Amino acid sequence: MSWHDIAFILAGALAGGFINGLAGTGTALFALGFLMVALDPISAVGVVTLMSVVTGMQGLWEIRKALRYNVARLMRFILPGLAGVPVGVALLTFINAEILKLLIAGLLILYGGFFSFRRNLPKFERRTPVLDSMMGFSGGFLGGMAGLSGALLVIWCSMRPWPKAETRAVLQPFNVSILGTTTAMLWWRGVYTSTTMTAFLIALPASFLAVQVGLWMFRRISDTAFRRLLIGLSLLLGLGLLVNVLW
Repeated sequence: MSWHDIAFILAGALAGGFINGLAGTGTALFALGFLMVALDPISAVGVVTLMSVVTGMQGLWEIRKALRYNVARLMRFILPGLAGVPVGVALLTFINAEILKLLIAGLLILYGGFFSFRRNLPKFERRTPVLDSMMGFSGGFLGGMAGLSGALLVIWCSMRPWPKAETRAVLQPFNVSILGTTTAMLWWRGVYTSTTMTAFLIALPASFLAVQVGLWMFRRISDTAFRRLLIGLSLLLGLGLLVNVLW
């Protein structure tokens, strides 16, 4: 592995770790482009997925009190999400993943673009246990199908006027759970070769450091600013996904 490859791996680790620390999601969006310069696409996905799970543990510790606040609500997302992962994987051969990505990209761009430039944020206050479970299942399904576990959940959580810690207490454990399942499936398929693990070990220290910087900023932004961050992240996710598919 050349110094050029190592530099891009470190750049991806810093970018992905920072957004993980700040928002609790979006690691792949910021890290994958850098890693794919140094690694083949499958190895790059393997590194990003494992990195998201390991570094996500720091975010879980940050919101440990909020995690205990509403366990039932969290389970409404996670349990259907875990059930959705194998369904998405099973349907890979029947559904065109590229068309699905384009549809999700369009939705993210429309939502993020519309609300990023409005003074008033969307506000959906009432309890919606059935819709929560549907969003969780959709996230798991999209994660297994196209690696997009957090796409719809970012939109859904940005619509809820929850405190930032409560919002993150849904996003972060959901992503860790779904991506942990995905990591196990990638391991089963033999993705984690010596090259992949070497790249991961190179990325890990930089990623841990960047997560701490992101967490430092997370502690200092307001609840409203965090919601705006998620809306802006929706727009970036959509644009990044669109470029990835069309490229």
